[in-house]
Amino acid sequence: MKRREVKRSKNAGAPKWMVTYSDMVTLVLVFFILLFSMSQIDSVKFQAVSDSFRNRMIFDFYPSPVPMENPTNSASVEENGKNANEFEKPQMPDRKNKNEHTEEFQAKEDALNKLVEDVDKYLDDNGLNSVITANRTDRGVVLVLQESVLFDTGEADILKSGKPFLNKVGSLLENIPNHVKVEGHTDNRPISNYRYPSNWDYWARASSVVRYFMEQHHFKETRFSVAGYADTRPVSNKNTPAGWSKNRRVEIVIMEDSSSSNIEE
Repeated sequence: MKRREVKRSKNAGAPKWMVTYSDMVTLVLVFFILLFSMSQIDSVKFQAVSDSFRNRMIFDFYPSPVPMENPTNSASVEENGKNANEFEKPQMPDRKNKNEHTEEFQAKEDALNKLVEDVDKYLDDNGLNSVITANRTDRGVVLVLQESVLFDTGEADILKSGKPFLNKVGSLLENIPNHVKVEGHTDNRPISNYRYPSNWDYWARASSVVRYFMEQHHFKETRFSVAGYADTRPVSNKNTPAGWSKNRRVEIVIMEDSSSSNIEE
């Protein structure tokens, strides 16, 4: 009689002990997630500790659990700690300095906004809104004066009628330390005479305004800067008389930052 072959069942999948182990690991993971979800983290302290780990090489002087091949080449834990300055307490954010910086910034903003309000009131009281504007921009406060307010055509001498407004601006500048940039602009019609060979020479108008401020209000020279842009920055139509009139202007820019290093656009 032929011997019957015994069919052996093939085990599919992972061993039974692996299933039990996976369940245990999952339960441990869930346990730690629950602990973390119930904990409360002080964001300020956590950031300070995080910065101390990121900025300080604490692992350079703490003892390693792995024996070193040449222990004599390594300095002691205490010595390395002192050299790395790691035994100091982590630096906490200085909220006082932050608040002082915020208050200082807000004070500067309030001063510039107050300047715009005072100028607008002066323009309303004297009916100058059609020839002078005051705007608050990302550069600071920009006062735009059309040519007719300060100068005769083709001249750079300040008119008597324009001096009261400059005196008003000068008195306001005495209350703030901000740097002032005065810019001269003209229209695109070329000019050529013995005094101004080209439109680029109209920076002399901006220079006249700065000189007036220093002579009448005794401001320091380092507080001012002068620029001439000729007809490269028009604000109106370059081909009409009305546009030419608006493009011929002087802009007094009270800079956002009081530092003289921030005078460029």
